[in-house]
Amino acid sequence: MSGKNSNSLVKNASVLMIASIISRVIGLLYRRPLGTILGSVGLGYYGYASNLYSILLLISSYSIPMATSKIISEMLAKKEYRGAHKVFKGAMLYAVIVGGVTALICYFGGSILLPQNQQNALPALRALAPTVFLSAILGVLRGYFQAHKTMTPTSISQILEQIMNAIVSILAAWILIRNLAPEGGTNAAIYGAMGGTIGTGAGVLVGLLFMTFVYMLNRGYFRRKMARDHRSTEQSYTDIMKLLLLMITPIIFTSFIYNCSAYVDSYLYSAIQGFNGMNADSISAAYGEYSNYYVPLVSIPLAMASASTSAMMPEVSGQYALGKVDEVNHQINQTLRLTMFICIPCMIGLTVLAKPIMGVLFPSASELAEKLLFAGSIFVVTDSFSIVTGGVLQAIGKQHVALVNAGISLIVNMASLAIMLFAQPKLDIYAVMLSNIVFSLVCCLMNILSMRKYLRTRHELRKTYAEPLAASAIMGVAAWLVYTALFHLTRRPFIGLLVSILLAIVVYLVAYVVISRTTEEEMYRFPMGGRIVKFMKLLHVYR
Repeated sequence: MSGKNSNSLVKNASVLMIASIISRVIGLLYRRPLGTILGSVGLGYYGYASNLYSILLLISSYSIPMATSKIISEMLAKKEYRGAHKVFKGAMLYAVIVGGVTALICYFGGSILLPQNQQNALPALRALAPTVFLSAILGVLRGYFQAHKTMTPTSISQILEQIMNAIVSILAAWILIRNLAPEGGTNAAIYGAMGGTIGTGAGVLVGLLFMTFVYMLNRGYFRRKMARDHRSTEQSYTDIMKLLLLMITPIIFTSFIYNCSAYVDSYLYSAIQGFNGMNADSISAAYGEYSNYYVPLVSIPLAMASASTSAMMPEVSGQYALGKVDEVNHQINQTLRLTMFICIPCMIGLTVLAKPIMGVLFPSASELAEKLLFAGSIFVVTDSFSIVTGGVLQAIGKQHVALVNAGISLIVNMASLAIMLFAQPKLDIYAVMLSNIVFSLVCCLMNILSMRKYLRTRHELRKTYAEPLAASAIMGVAAWLVYTALFHLTRRPFIGLLVSILLAIVVYLVAYVVISRTTEEEMYRFPMGGRIVKFMKLLHVYR
C-alpha cells in the first residue's frame, strides 16, 4: 500500500473521529440538564420518539451519504467528473422526494408506529417531521464531499449541528414546560420531550446551511473539473435514478434492519413487559435510563467506528473499482486496527469506571444505568466490528450480502429478547441490552465469513485484537486502583474520575507501544500519531 493512500485514510479517519468525539461528548453533556428537566418518564417519551425518528431517517437519509459517496468515488477514481456531478444532482432529487414522503409518514403515521401504551411520545415525534426532510438533503451534501475524500466540511457541520441541538433542546424543553405544563406531571413530560426533539431539527438546519455554504464556495472548483472531463459517457437522469435505486435500496434495507433493532427492541420490550403486568410509566422510566444514559455513553466509541468506516468506504470503493484487491484488504485491516485501537480500551474503561462515570455525568440517573454500563460495555467492541465489516461489504458492491446478514441477525435479536423477557421477566431492561449484544455479535461473525468469501480477507489477530486488549487490561487495573484510592482520600468522585481517565490514557499508550513494539513510523499512521510520538519521547518510551 502506498504511503499516500495510507496517509489519506488515516487523515480522513482522524478528522471524522475527532468531530465524532466532540459531537458525541456535546450530545452526552447536554443530556444531563435535559434529563433533569424532563425526568425519567419524559426521557422515555423522548427515547421512543428518537428511536422511531432514527428508523425513518434510515429510509430518508441515513443511506444517502454512504451510497452517494460510493458511486461518486468510483467515478472520481476513473476521472469521470461530469458523471459524478450528475449523480450528485440525481441524489439530491431522490432525497427531496423520499425525504418529503418519509416526513409525511413521520407526522401522520406516528400514532400507528409508536407502541399503543406510549402514545404520549407522539408530539415529540411529530416535531421531528421537518427534520427528516432536511436530513435527507444534508446527507447528499455530506456524501458528495466524502466522495472527494474531503471530510472537514462534514466534520464541522456535525459539530455545529450538535452544538445547536444541545442549546435549543434544553431551552425549548424548559420554555414549553414552563409555559404549557407548569404544574408538572405527565403533561410536563410530553412537552419537555417535544422541546428536546425541536432541538434536533434546529441542529440539522444549521448543519444544512453550513454544508450549502461550503458547496457554493467550491462550485467553481467542481465546474473546472467537469470542464476538463472527456471520459464521462452521457447518462440520462432516468439511468442515474435507476443506479441510485439499485445502490441505495439495499443499503437502506441493510441500514434499516441494522438500526431498527433499537426500535424493535423498544416495541417488543414495551409490549411484552406490559403483558407481564408492568405499568406504562415504569416501562418508560426503565427505557429512559437505557436509551438516554447507557446508549449515549457506548455510542461515543461507536461514533469513531462509524467515522473510520465512512473514511474507508471511498478508499475501498475506488481501489476495488480498479481491481486492486490486495490494496482493498490492506485498507480493511488498517481500518479495523485503528478502530480496535480505540474501541477496546473504551470498553474496558467504561466497565471499570461505570459507577463514577454515571454518577458524575448523570446525577439523576438511578443505579440501573450504572449496572447497564458495567454489564453492557462489551457492545462497544462487537458493534464497532459489525459497523466496519458491514461497511466493507457495501463498499465492494455486496449490499445484498450485508442485507441478508443484518436480517438474520435481527431475527436472532428479536427471538433472544422475546425468550428472555417471557422466561425471565425480572431481567427487564437488561434483556434489551443483552439482545443488542447478540445482534451485533451474530452480524459481525457473518460479515467476517462473507469478507473471506469475496475478498479472502485475513485479519491480523495479534495486532488488531490481542495487543490492544492486553494493554487495555493493564490500563483498566491502573484506572480502577487510582480512582478507588483517590475517592477514599477525597470523597469527590469527579476528581478521582478525571485523574484516573488521564492516567488510563497514558498507561494504555505506553503499554500498547511496549507490548506491540510499535515503531515511531507505524505510530504516525494512527490518529494524532505525531502527537503521540512526541508524548512517548517525553516519557522516554521512544528515544
